[in-house]
Amino acid sequence: MELSFSSREELYKRVRPALYAKKKELERQGYSYIREIDIWNHLIESTWRKSHSLMLSDVVSDILHVESAALEQYQKEKLEKRKLENAFNSTEII
Repeated sequence: MELSFSSREELYKRVRPALYAKKKELERQGYSYIREIDIWNHLIESTWRKSHSLMLSDVVSDILHVESAALEQYQKEKLEKRKLENAFNSTEII
């Protein structure tokens, strides 16, 4: 049986239980600030960026096996990027 998804949103909804399970695992490890959407975005931007025709089982496996250190680094990079953008946007140009 072959499954296909017409959008990322549809796929996200389908794998949400795996994202929830990973989030709960991360909470037990002390990473309570990492959300399901953070896991999803990290995988889209890093692991799946150049991938085509992923199987649903591969997507779920990637979610469940993503390293907590990689997610933490992703969060730190996103925070730094936001800080830089805010600092740049808040400076006045003379």
